[in-house]
Amino acid sequence: MTVPVPGRRSSTFTRLLRHGFTDPSAAERLLDQPVLSAVRGDPVLLDALGATADPDLALRGLVRLAEAQGDDGRQLLGTVLSAKPLRDRLLGVLGASEALADHLARHPRDWEALVTYESTDLHPGVADFERGLAGATDPVSLRVAYRRCLLAIAARDVCGTTDVAETAAELADLATATLRKALAMAGAAAPEDAALCRLAVIAMGKCGGNELNYVSDVDVIFVAEPADGADEGKAMQAATRLASHLMRICSEQTVEGTIWPVDANLRPEGRNGPLVRTLSSHLAYYQRWAKTWEFQALLKARPVAGDARLGAAYIDAVSPLVWQAAERENFVADVQKMRRRVVDNIPVAHVDRELKLGPGGLRDVEFAVQLLQLVHGRSDATLHSGSTLEALKALAAGGYVGRADAAQMDEAYRFLREMEHRIQLFRLRRTHLVPEGEEDQRRLGRSLGLRTDPVVELNREWKRHAAVVRRLHEKLFYRPLLDAVAQLAPGEIRLSAKAAGQRLEALGYADPVSALRHLEALSSGVTRKAAIQRTLLPVLLGWFADSADPDAGLLGFRKVSDALGKTPWYLRLLRDEGAAAENLARVLSAGRLAPDLLLRAPEAVAILGAPEGLRPRGRDHLEPEILAAVGRAEDAELAVAVARGVRRRELFRTAAADIIGSYGTEDSPAEADPGALVDRVGQAVTDLNAATVAGALRAAVREQWGDTLPTRFAVIGMGRFGGHELGYGSDADVLFVHEPREGVDEQEATRAANAVVAEMRRLLQIPTADPPLIIDADLRPEGKSGPLVRTLKSYAAYYRRWSLGWESQALLRAEPMAGDQDLGRRFIALIDPLRYPEQGLDEAAVREIRRLKARMETERLPRGADPALHTKLGRGGLSDVEWTVQLLQMRHGHTVPGLRTTRTRRALAAARDAGLIGERDARTLDEAWVLATRVRNGVMLVRGRAGDTFPSDARELAAVGRYLGYGPGHAGEMVEDYRRTTRRARAVVEELFYGG
Repeated sequence: MTVPVPGRRSSTFTRLLRHGFTDPSAAERLLDQPVLSAVRGDPVLLDALGATADPDLALRGLVRLAEAQGDDGRQLLGTVLSAKPLRDRLLGVLGASEALADHLARHPRDWEALVTYESTDLHPGVADFERGLAGATDPVSLRVAYRRCLLAIAARDVCGTTDVAETAAELADLATATLRKALAMAGAAAPEDAALCRLAVIAMGKCGGNELNYVSDVDVIFVAEPADGADEGKAMQAATRLASHLMRICSEQTVEGTIWPVDANLRPEGRNGPLVRTLSSHLAYYQRWAKTWEFQALLKARPVAGDARLGAAYIDAVSPLVWQAAERENFVADVQKMRRRVVDNIPVAHVDRELKLGPGGLRDVEFAVQLLQLVHGRSDATLHSGSTLEALKALAAGGYVGRADAAQMDEAYRFLREMEHRIQLFRLRRTHLVPEGEEDQRRLGRSLGLRTDPVVELNREWKRHAAVVRRLHEKLFYRPLLDAVAQLAPGEIRLSAKAAGQRLEALGYADPVSALRHLEALSSGVTRKAAIQRTLLPVLLGWFADSADPDAGLLGFRKVSDALGKTPWYLRLLRDEGAAAENLARVLSAGRLAPDLLLRAPEAVAILGAPEGLRPRGRDHLEPEILAAVGRAEDAELAVAVARGVRRRELFRTAAADIIGSYGTEDSPAEADPGALVDRVGQAVTDLNAATVAGALRAAVREQWGDTLPTRFAVIGMGRFGGHELGYGSDADVLFVHEPREGVDEQEATRAANAVVAEMRRLLQIPTADPPLIIDADLRPEGKSGPLVRTLKSYAAYYRRWSLGWESQALLRAEPMAGDQDLGRRFIALIDPLRYPEQGLDEAAVREIRRLKARMETERLPRGADPALHTKLGRGGLSDVEWTVQLLQMRHGHTVPGLRTTRTRRALAAARDAGLIGERDARTLDEAWVLATRVRNGVMLVRGRAGDTFPSDARELAAVGRYLGYGPGHAGEMVEDYRRTTRRARAVVEELFYGG
């Protein structure tokens, strides 16, 4: 042995570094072990070790294996150095799998399984694996034999003898042989049970699809029939015992560990159903009760063990049901729900490392392929394959996906599956997480052939392939739909009109014929517009399909495109602004209101791409803009037309922000606090209506009196307007107050004030393309019978002498909105003692308020309306909550400053903070008020007209559900949640309002 000079590295140390060892010092010590003394300097050995995924790991494994040989260690090393195929196989496995190195150390003669290198050994089948397991007599020896076979599979894999698909097929074949051996052992242990029944084992999942991982649950379904003359009940009990024993043989921990869990949860009724059923029982369940995901799972069903005739009969019986699944009523909703559930269940900490379930992961490919199989396999038997890659190849051959897209997806899927294989092979553990440690990533990268800078190259290639999957995931569905209506290059296969229609139906389009017509109009031609839209449409179609009304989204996009398609900035916006296209898709497919507002002035689509475009513009910005425009206009009608145009633009901005905040986008999750959404909408609509009223007032005054009206004039917001709680369809409740200027006769001043009011109302309701703003003054003194406008003195006289309790209650919402600010402040000072009386309310006043509320509940609820579902007047709805809060304000507002607000939620919070209402009751009322308000807003967004109840149309109801955060197929759950929430709120109202 050469003694190294202190401070100088040995030549061996340098050679080890050059061969890829990360710990050359430890490697030197291992090479100096007696068992390797004869070969420590052999360049062939070092070269072979350096070619492995982890030379340090391979060397440690080789030393352990050689030491375990005892006196035969020299024979092993001699064979390794002289036989290159064995050397590559053995060292390749030792450098990639710590778990298989452990197995070889425990079973030192098993390396001989790698010696054979015949042509039949390169691609073994089930029969070969059955021979490999034949000597096993119990669960322990079965595990040893299983890993001996696994050793050979891994060797072929890491040496590149088999590709990832062939490796997965071999693993499935080994699992098949193992299940057969386990069933034989179970039968031998209970021959009387075996004699009573015919039992077939149906492989599902990746085993059924011949694409198994190194470590994975093996999904199965058991089907059985009585043997000739046997009682069915006893036969099923016997079959259940055999099936249970088979599962234990494979799954239980022994001194040799386990093989893999056998999972029978894909059976009818899952873990709640019987483990074994007869064929007729399976069929009865699938025909009546099965869900879409169960038919999707059956795509991969394959008989693997037990009674072959029964297994074949099972497949023959269930296959027709599988290919009819796409015709089921809830197919689209079920598919969307399944995908969402998968994504939503990934722990946040694992999303970026999740190879299988994360965005751009393996499940994206498998899910897309399986969905397309279900849609088109009913009319094309070439798609009836359990293998993802084989099915993808068949989809491309049939024109169901583009050839280039399929090739890219195939490459990405193979890379991701190979990553998964190598991650699991290391310790033979079931995982789909990419390791975080640099050492693990280095070994993983080298195992995939990335040798220059393994860690950097691995992450780059992984992200690249994941990005391909994310990009192509939607294109697989939608690109062929464009090809179906486009001119294709020679040799390309198009999707037939029938197949395109089937796919559109399966994706939720109610009128596939019209949808195809829109696609043709949008994508045909050689213009720049058509080219950009062909690029965008596959993604847009996916976003449309994720909504409750895909047809409306596509039609709306065509209309916007027809209006703006020749505008360069529009095409550039959609192409370059990543968020703009998704935002537009969400807005166009969420209901009628936002698209109607947009189509009246399509240039507002620019809002969707601007960084701050969806942020509501406050009154401080809107009012100066409107007043400046009014000042430039030639007459009052033109002035208010501009003001109403600004209002329409801002309504669209508010609605778009509300929709996108409620739905969320790929880069931004949905708003978690529904109360925040309600408050933003209420404030935004109040601000834009106040600015519009101010503009109409300025225009009406200028038209007849120039800059100065003969009387000071103020508009007082009432109801939801004063409370900053307006919805999209709310009128503007107001009071008008004026005060004659010095030297002006009161009658003249009153005539001028009335003329201004009449002109404002006319201007704001002139029929135009912009939505009108209805001014409602019915909350004025004496209601519709009283004068429309009063002086401040007249209000003071009326309230002092004639004011009723309901009028004082209505004034709780009063807030100046436009006109003379000083007059508005003096009006508020006048009414404060009325709405917040110094002594609170006496019992007579409280009884009167309660009597009015009870009368309103019985008289004002529309005939035929369900009182449990009417958002305004129904049980636990807006009126219930607001009257309860307002009673607290009138009783305690004088002494509790926080209650002196026009806003319901703020007053409720103040009452809670003052101890006037408990925390739980306050939360119950707040939740009900917010939910009822959201329902009203949702109905307006979806239907384009106001409504206080849930829509009766199923599609509209589903759209409201999506707005409220309920996934496809959950509209009934939404309605039940509303009933439950408002029922709890009503109980609080009964106690606080009627009983307190």
